[in-house]
Amino acid sequence: MRGDLVIGIDSSTTATKAIAWDRRGRAVAEGRAAIPLSNPRPGWFEQKAEDWAKALTVSLRQLARKIDMTRVAALAISNQRESFAQFDRHDRALRPGTLWLDERAPAEARELAAKIGAERIRAISGKPSDVTPCISRCAWFARHMPGLWKKTAMTAEVHGVLTHFLTGHWHTSTASADPMGLIDMARYDWSDELISAVGLTRDQLPKLFRPGEVMGEVTAEAAKATGLKPGTPVIAGGGDGQCAGTGTNIFVKGRAYVNIGTACVSGSAGSRYAHAQAFRTLTTVAEDGYIYETCLRTGTFLINWTVETLFNAKGSPALFKALEAEAEAAPVGANGIVVMPHWSGSMTPFWDSTTRGVIAGLSASHRRGDVYRAVLEGIALEQAMMTNLAAAASQPIDHYVAIGGGAKSDLLCQILADASGRAVKRLATVEASSLGAAVAAARGAGWFKSIPQAAAAMAGKPVKTFRPSAKSQRRYQELLAIYTDLYPAIRDWNARLDAFTARYRA
Repeated sequence: MRGDLVIGIDSSTTATKAIAWDRRGRAVAEGRAAIPLSNPRPGWFEQKAEDWAKALTVSLRQLARKIDMTRVAALAISNQRESFAQFDRHDRALRPGTLWLDERAPAEARELAAKIGAERIRAISGKPSDVTPCISRCAWFARHMPGLWKKTAMTAEVHGVLTHFLTGHWHTSTASADPMGLIDMARYDWSDELISAVGLTRDQLPKLFRPGEVMGEVTAEAAKATGLKPGTPVIAGGGDGQCAGTGTNIFVKGRAYVNIGTACVSGSAGSRYAHAQAFRTLTTVAEDGYIYETCLRTGTFLINWTVETLFNAKGSPALFKALEAEAEAAPVGANGIVVMPHWSGSMTPFWDSTTRGVIAGLSASHRRGDVYRAVLEGIALEQAMMTNLAAAASQPIDHYVAIGGGAKSDLLCQILADASGRAVKRLATVEASSLGAAVAAARGAGWFKSIPQAAAAMAGKPVKTFRPSAKSQRRYQELLAIYTDLYPAIRDWNARLDAFTARYRA
């Protein structure tokens, strides 16, 4: 295919970015547009499918003003995961799409686990019985909106919706569909057992393609709306987490990426299908293979919350620099403070929505720097614990590649290296999810023979490496043993407190 650029589209929860990349993985130009978010009821989080398409259109139009779209060899999509919408037989949205943030279906998650078996669900889908995968909301719609569910001719995640907008076909990537919790992971195909359990058939779901495969071409109508050239190939990409892994060249042996953003998401890649309580299994943005992913819901969110809520200060570069200096002056263990960073519950490895954050060990002698260090250590200890569990159940991990806003902190990177006993290599890559989609597009355009080959050529290189200090590592090993005992010790107490709070919540 002709063209010296590919486009990686990153349709996230808050915005869509359309970024043009060259063969060396350099960003050439970008466009972006915000996506409105609705919270109509407690625990409900929704967006209109039309707004997903509108944000895509606006971002591509902006990009078209900066580059010649005839240079584009292909495009691929990275998207927010576990977010989907329903459409009638005329391809009209029946209601707003529900997002991965949505918590309306805990009862349905429990009932599916009772009906099918929690272990059976995880064995098939690689996911636990939880409110996040779309399967739980499918059961919710079947129960609470049966009329809508009967009218549903197609139910598709963001990748499928945007592909349909661009090509006119209900096609999607296995690496975007599998977070829905409806895929047979060993077969890379829809699970007839799981889809029938929530009243769906294959005809109501998009046709699946592996990342790097051509799903269709941009129609004349979509080209007019976006500025793309008609006939531009649309290549299967994947979920934003898996795309971020590809954008960091996760295929290097012993590597795990860690995206220290609002949440802290990490994963390693392997060829063997494995599933365990400690992680969730996803398909890679590659021709085959899997990602063993961990997720701490509160990464930089917790850092910012601490500064703004506990310290009653507005975060600024100068303030963060001062806090890092104060925290660096404190010893390993923050003079006796331990933070369990479950401000938004726990996904991996506990899958406990009732657990909450803990700041333990406070005394009148502690200072701001101790608390700040304990927050950083809590994030690092939780990540080290999760990585150890994932590695034990899947394959060895000897280093991280770090991206995201939190990776800019030298102190946090060093604490993670010391707490985990693994080197942390900071990448210059900023838009890893878009780059991962661009890597898939480059493979689909014929630039490279495989996605791992494309990732090796296009992924960013480390700009700084943090290696474990032998002395600090020994201390953190002792502290990690103490930290690991904290959640089991207060699990039942936390559940009692949650029940109490629910009864008397204002």
